[in-house]
Amino acid sequence: MALEKRDFDAVVVGSGPNGLAAAIALQEQGLSVLLLESKDTIGGGLRTKELTLPGFQHDVCSAIHPLAAESPYFKTLPLAQHGLEYIYPPVAAAHPFDGGTAAALLHSLPETALHLGKDRKAYEQLLTALVKDWPSLAPTVLGPLQFPKDPLAMAKFGIKAMAPATTLADLVFTTKKARGLWAGMAAHSIQPLSNMATSAIGLVLLAQAHLHGWPLPKGGSQSFANALASYFTSLGGKIETNVHVRSLQQLPSSHAVLLDVTPKQLLEIAGHSFSSVYQWQLKRYRYGMGVFKIDWALDGPVPFSAPECRQAGTVHLGNTLEEIAQAEKLTAQGQHPEKPFVLMAQQSLFDATRAPEGKHTAWAYCHVPNGSTQDMTQAIENQMERFAPGFKDLVLARHTMNTHQMEAYNPNYIGGDINGGIIDLGQLFTRPALRSSPYRTSAKGIYLCSSSTPPGGGVHGMCGYHAADRALRDIFKLKAKPLS
Repeated sequence: MALEKRDFDAVVVGSGPNGLAAAIALQEQGLSVLLLESKDTIGGGLRTKELTLPGFQHDVCSAIHPLAAESPYFKTLPLAQHGLEYIYPPVAAAHPFDGGTAAALLHSLPETALHLGKDRKAYEQLLTALVKDWPSLAPTVLGPLQFPKDPLAMAKFGIKAMAPATTLADLVFTTKKARGLWAGMAAHSIQPLSNMATSAIGLVLLAQAHLHGWPLPKGGSQSFANALASYFTSLGGKIETNVHVRSLQQLPSSHAVLLDVTPKQLLEIAGHSFSSVYQWQLKRYRYGMGVFKIDWALDGPVPFSAPECRQAGTVHLGNTLEEIAQAEKLTAQGQHPEKPFVLMAQQSLFDATRAPEGKHTAWAYCHVPNGSTQDMTQAIENQMERFAPGFKDLVLARHTMNTHQMEAYNPNYIGGDINGGIIDLGQLFTRPALRSSPYRTSAKGIYLCSSSTPPGGGVHGMCGYHAADRALRDIFKLKAKPLS
C-alpha cells in the first residue's frame, strides 16, 4: 500500500558525519530527504575555522580520519568527485619517549614491526590476521550486534578485542616501544586501560594504518563534510541551516525522522512520544570523560626531538604505557593528571592550505573529567615541551575549549564527551538501550542515528547508515545500498 503524501519522506536532524550518512543513504533510494542543521554551516564534528589568527585553518573537532578512508559505507560514495582529497602523512602516528626516541606506526606492517625490536614477531602475530580479515570483519565490527559474516575471523578478533588493553600488553609485549605505542592507540577508547574491551579500538586503529593509513582531508575536516553535502544535494536532497530543533512539532511532515543527537537531546526533542520504559533506559545512559582542546598558530613546525614525530600526522604524548594508564585512571576518577595523555595532530606539515607560508598549526587535546572547567593549557604545553623542546617559543596564538565550551559548540558533546557516551562493555552493543534494533526508538517512525548507537564515535558514518537502513526496511520496505 502506498504511503500518504507528506512534505518529505524523511527528515534528518543534525549534519555530523552520521546525519549526513543517514541522509545520503535515504536519498540514494529515491526518497525526498530534508537535512536540518542548527549551525550556519554543516558538519557537526567536521568543521574547520580560523580559530586563532587570519590564515590559520584549524579543525574545530575531528582532524585525522583513520576510520573514514576504510568506512564500509563512505567507500561506496563518489566523494573524490565532490572535492574530497585525502593526504597521507608518511608516518600515520608517532609515539615519543623521554630521551628522544619514538615508536612509529607506518603503512607497512613489517616495517612497523621491524622497529619494535624484540617485539617484532609479537606485533606481526597480533595484527597480520586482523589486517587480512578486516574487509570481512568491518561490517560486523562497525555495526549492531549481529551474526558475523566470518565467524572464525570474528572469534579471533573478539578474543583479543575484549581484553583490557593493559592485560593484552602484558601478555604480548615486552619492550617500552611496543607497549607505549599500544597504550596510545588503546587510549582512544577514552576510559581506563584496565577496562574490558579497551583493546578493541587499539586493534582497529592499528589495522587501519596498515590497510590504508591515517589520512587528513586537504583543506580541513570541513572539506569532508562539504563533499558529503555536495553528493547529497546532487541526488536531490535538501539542506537547511540555522534550524535549531527543540521539538518534533517544528518539523515538516514526514514518514520518518532520524535524529543525530545523544539520548539527552533525544529526550528533550521527542521524549513525550516514547514509552516509559524507553525513557527510563535513555535517562540511565552514561557519558564518559570529556576533553580539553587547544589549537595553536605557530611560527614554525613543532620541534620534536624524535625524527619520526616530525613526519607524523598524529603524535601521542604520554611516554610509557604505565604513565598513560595512570593518567587515564586518574581522569576517570575525577582528577586532572599533571602529565595527561595528549593526542596531537600537525596537519600543516602536509597540507599547505592550513597556514600562511612558513607558519604552522597544531591541534591537541587531553582527557579530563566529564564537565571539567579546569584550564589544562599549561599541562598540555608542558607535555609538548617535554618531547619538543622549544615548542612554547613558537606559539603565536592559541585557542582553547573546555568541556562546557565543547558542549556549547556541539550539543552532542555532553560534558565534553566526544564519543556520544562511554563505549565500555556495558554500552558497546546496547547503546543507547537494549532493543531488537538500537536505532529504533519506542515511537514508530523516529530513529536515532548518532554515535550513541553502534558502533559509536569516529568519522565512519556507520551509525547513520545502519539507522537509515532500519528506517528504509521498516517504513518504506526498501534496503540501503549494500556495503563495499
